[in-house]
Amino acid sequence: MTSTTTAAAERLSATTLLRFATAGSVDDGKSTLVGRLLHDSKSVLADQLEAVEHASRSRGQEAPDLALLTDGLRAEREQGITIDVAYRYFATARRRFILADTPGHVQYTRNMVTGASTAELTVILVDARNGVVEQTRRHAAIAALLRVPHVVLAVNKMDLVGYEEPVFARIAEEFTAYAGELGVPEITAIPISALAGDNVVEASAHMDWYGGPTVLEHLETVPVSHDLTSCHARLPVQYVIRPQTAEHPDYRGYAGQIAAGTFRVGQEVTVLPSGRTSRISGIDLLGEPVDVAWTPQSVTLLLEDDIDVSRGDLIVPSGDAPATTQDVEATVCHVADQRLTVGQRVLLKHTTRTVKAIVKEIPSRLTLDDLSQHPAPERLVANDIGTVRVRTAEPLALDSYADSRRTGSFLLIDPADGTTLAAGMAGDSFATAKAAAAVDDDEGWDF
Repeated sequence: MTSTTTAAAERLSATTLLRFATAGSVDDGKSTLVGRLLHDSKSVLADQLEAVEHASRSRGQEAPDLALLTDGLRAEREQGITIDVAYRYFATARRRFILADTPGHVQYTRNMVTGASTAELTVILVDARNGVVEQTRRHAAIAALLRVPHVVLAVNKMDLVGYEEPVFARIAEEFTAYAGELGVPEITAIPISALAGDNVVEASAHMDWYGGPTVLEHLETVPVSHDLTSCHARLPVQYVIRPQTAEHPDYRGYAGQIAAGTFRVGQEVTVLPSGRTSRISGIDLLGEPVDVAWTPQSVTLLLEDDIDVSRGDLIVPSGDAPATTQDVEATVCHVADQRLTVGQRVLLKHTTRTVKAIVKEIPSRLTLDDLSQHPAPERLVANDIGTVRVRTAEPLALDSYADSRRTGSFLLIDPADGTTLAAGMAGDSFATAKAAAAVDDDEGWDF
């Protein structure tokens, strides 16, 4: 490796990583924004740009359609919409990025749940001509439910409204008030034109009344925290390793990826849901023994005692164990075409554990217009957000989603065909606006 390559690698490793997602209604310009971001930040390879230029010419367009950089499916290009979540990886001198471009059509709202579930920031686009619409409110609600700590409101197509400040101010005020009621802790509004490139990477010459950052400047400077070592330590057991060979006749290890926190040799731990306790006698990482391991490392824990541990169990510090329960109350985003009804039998998948369950009650469904709760709807349909009470056949050790996005979330699955019905977040649904205001940028959110 040359000295130049080594220096570049060192600079890259020194930068932080930001996971972010884009969302918005149909034709608000999400894919164009992402394409502009990649193009203007010099993150597009020459052959990729050439392919986009060729595809654009074949469609009778003189200028390259930058949306084609992310709309990779044939059906997406033919229809001019985003259907699947498109992941892109790029980097600047200041930060590395993993970007999820999510669909805007209401039919594919479920994909937005997927893309934003691991995001630290969500960019929600609004067409300056249309303002805040129902899908905008739905995406804001999902971002709040998924506890995404930073939301950017990108008011797009400002060129089509004459770059007028009052248009931007009105939309920003309406959205900020709505997202604030949901408890979103930080909202940044930026007026842009993705097609023309205004305020995406370079500052706009047409909006001298705006003195804030461009989209890329904000993405590069927004504070993010990846330190999960101080969080509640959790290891969902994925596999029990028993070689039973002449070299390792009594080896019994419990392998999995640490979801949060830190584990140390000699630490007293409890295995849930059984409640049995032991001490960590060893930790193997990549085939080598270590004294300490932390998230998100994949490790094998060895315990001093021979106790019954199997896939789906949760290993936690004895002094910091979540309560086990068979009655789960949670907020869910319904993502299937089929309904979720009271009395329905489902499978509940939590970390590496899957148990049988039944939907006992659906207390309410969220009305997006005014954030009111529609009581006792009896069923949830595609794209609904509601609260459910589920009774499981076996005890589960769930954290509150507010404490841990990893061990506080679960899926409801149709046992007949394996279809994912809903994504659930245990505990309180939305943070209150008052509570959100008290959250620091680097505290109170577990990723």
